[in-house]
Amino acid sequence: MRAVLVLALAGALLPACVNKRGARIQETEKTVREEQTPEKLVVRGKMFARLGDYTRASQYFTSALDAGADPHEVLPLLMRTYVVSQRFRLAIEIGERYLSKHPNDHHLRFLVATLYSAVDQPQRAREHLVRVLSQNPANAEAHYVLAVLLRDRERDWVGADHHFRQYLRIDPAGPHAEEARSSLLKSVP
Repeated sequence: MRAVLVLALAGALLPACVNKRGARIQETEKTVREEQTPEKLVVRGKMFARLGDYTRASQYFTSALDAGADPHEVLPLLMRTYVVSQRFRLAIEIGERYLSKHPNDHHLRFLVATLYSAVDQPQRAREHLVRVLSQNPANAEAHYVLAVLLRDRERDWVGADHHFRQYLRIDPAGPHAEEARSSLLKSVP
């Protein structure tokens, strides 16, 4: 009799427990979905970056991209976390992956070029800088970086002179103007 009473009571309570547990699971899933929006992931990534936890920041930025965040907004943040934490090769890998889909993003291409230079791959840096300048010949910074690369890494004085002159033509009072002038094969006024 006692066993029958326990079974009857369990049978009556079981659907309520299952329904309550199911409701909690659904509520938890809803909360997780709401917390995993691209916007919230980016905010968390920025917070961890400000705290100096670049590993966690990069995880949130990567999750934000996976969740559909705008790459133009998030990719620079992700790459900055890699650069600040001196994970240049990861930044290059992410940049190259994005460039394969968006080859005309000359801002990103310029960043990837400077990263290749930082990891001592001057030929890859040069290739990207040449592409940046083919897309945007008025990019003074790209002319300057290419000139320095040609001068310091490849000992191509004539090529460096050409790009230093282009830099000075585009931005004669720019932040690198003094160095560019002092690096010319012949002085210019």
